[in-house]
Amino acid sequence: MMMMNSRSCLCDSAIKPCSRFLISFRRSSLLGFSPASSGKLINSSKLQYRKIEYRSIRSGIQCRRIALDRKAFCDSDSIRGRVSRGRGRGVLVIPRVASDFRNHSNSSSLDSHVTDNKSFESLFVKPLVFKELGKTEEIPKRESGNGREDAKFGNVGVRSETEQSEAEKEAWKLLRGAVVNYCGFPVGTVAANDPGEKQTLNYDQVFIRDFVPSAYAFLLDGDGEIVRNFLLHTLQLQSWEKTVDCHSPGPGLMPASFKVKTVPREGNDGSFEEILDADFGESAIGRVSPVDSGLWWIILLRAYGKLTGDYTLQERIDVQTGIKLILKLCLADGFDMFPTLLVTDGSCMIDRRMGIHGHPLEIQALFYSALRCAREMLIVNDVTKNLVAAVNNRLSALSFHIREYYWVDIKKINEIYRYKTEEYSADATNKFNIYPEQIPTWLVDWIPDKGGYFIGNLQPAHMDFRFFTLGNLWAVVSSLGNQEQNEGVMTLIEEKWDDLVANMPLKICFPALEQDEWRIITGSDPKNTPWSYHNGGSWPTLLWQFTLACIKTGKLELARKAVAVAEKRLKEDEWPEYYDTRSGRFVGKQSRLYQTWTIAGFLAAKKLIEQPEKASLLFWQEDYQLLETCVCGLTKSSGRKKNKCSRFTPPRS
Repeated sequence: MMMMNSRSCLCDSAIKPCSRFLISFRRSSLLGFSPASSGKLINSSKLQYRKIEYRSIRSGIQCRRIALDRKAFCDSDSIRGRVSRGRGRGVLVIPRVASDFRNHSNSSSLDSHVTDNKSFESLFVKPLVFKELGKTEEIPKRESGNGREDAKFGNVGVRSETEQSEAEKEAWKLLRGAVVNYCGFPVGTVAANDPGEKQTLNYDQVFIRDFVPSAYAFLLDGDGEIVRNFLLHTLQLQSWEKTVDCHSPGPGLMPASFKVKTVPREGNDGSFEEILDADFGESAIGRVSPVDSGLWWIILLRAYGKLTGDYTLQERIDVQTGIKLILKLCLADGFDMFPTLLVTDGSCMIDRRMGIHGHPLEIQALFYSALRCAREMLIVNDVTKNLVAAVNNRLSALSFHIREYYWVDIKKINEIYRYKTEEYSADATNKFNIYPEQIPTWLVDWIPDKGGYFIGNLQPAHMDFRFFTLGNLWAVVSSLGNQEQNEGVMTLIEEKWDDLVANMPLKICFPALEQDEWRIITGSDPKNTPWSYHNGGSWPTLLWQFTLACIKTGKLELARKAVAVAEKRLKEDEWPEYYDTRSGRFVGKQSRLYQTWTIAGFLAAKKLIEQPEKASLLFWQEDYQLLETCVCGLTKSSGRKKNKCSRFTPPRS
């Protein structure tokens, strides 16, 4: 592991090889051996350096890579990487590299530091990744859209390019045109690529959440390279120092976005270099940190392995470390009595003030999905078993909490309508002291006799009864809800098609905040006016998630119907970010055109419909082992009477 000041040494090695590495651990096989004492200086003159230079596509821009022969250290993999500099913040960027550190490191060198903040950060903030010289790691590829496939993917009956609609052909062209390259490697897609827009703002950046539908589209088309590079580069950005007003969040925070910038190389020789500049929320509107970025990263990491068959990526020590850092941040102890994550407004897809602060469903569904992904991918050993146990306990508690308290249907609403309030008892029925008067008048007539949904938020004396599409879809995909609830969500969408789909799928939330509610809750936000943007706007990017939920619940025809509605307009309307009005008839008043995740969401949905067998790799079934794990009771040692568990109570008739 490297001391904090070693980062500048690494950065400077882009210009010339640094002469020493400072090793500051007691017993570690991180470099393939165990030093006799900490703080020992290793003379790197024994290392053989090999500079590799090549010109980027743009004239005059050079990217240098340093390759080191690590034979002086051990017989394991050798090191190869690129070091980048930018604004005083260094980051070691290593594309397409493999590591078998897990086979060479003992538990004391890695996991024993998880519970100690200082040693944990010093060990993992700047991980080194090693690769043997002369070997190139190939990512399985399949030519897109022409039916010819790599043997690894098998014959799945992908349509030829001539069978694609004009909208699909244009969409693939636009998606590939949105790809961002860093030092010759594809690393993501820009948020929007509107040629008629003069002010790009931050739409020329690669957003973590925005890239997810692009990644699924590429993976389903057989292209894993860009996804692998994206996962590795964002992992390295995770280790950057993040500070706003002299305060730094936990080391596990993933950036909201990053941008490839071209800057003059030091030395005044007229050459330039490319750097990655990340935004962790310090430049965002409202300065909100992206809670969902790390959750999406873990979900995408699992999807990459499932769709490519390349599980070596998730087994790498730096990737395992990244997972642990995110889990450490999410599972940190706090004041909250509930298993849900407590977040501020604007910390997810709805990134402006919309009254979702607290425990919004979207974050809880993604949190649950990420925990299930992490449990699959974590390498279990004597040290990580406690972390896995904590994940299992949280999964159990979270699923019970959401199923029991967030779910509403006609019977549940009638039950809330008859609630008694101000109950002071461990056996209270109205545990959150919800006043029946909170039931909105629109809901009484809107809720169908069949089906139901998960409410948007739950806090003491407050239930947000709005229907939030993303959270409900991911509750279905991840089996956060039980089978009856999952089917109920899809039944409600089908029953309320004219409200949630209409002329363009799908409403981000329903209904919109209007009049006094809009003024008070949004602060009179001119972008979130009623039935626009996050306030009841229609977002085509949700198509792929809707399709995934449809396939899981056996409603493939419903997905085809939604995609057909979107396909009629998206190409003609130039792929807008969102649509306005209650029925989604107008292109959004401030909507960017040629929005990448609109394009990618459409393509990913089409691919899932063509290859429904692959959808089963991307969603989860009920985990009955979790249902058997009950963590809701108090321990016997506390001397207090256990709360009565309602996990296995018979369902309401």
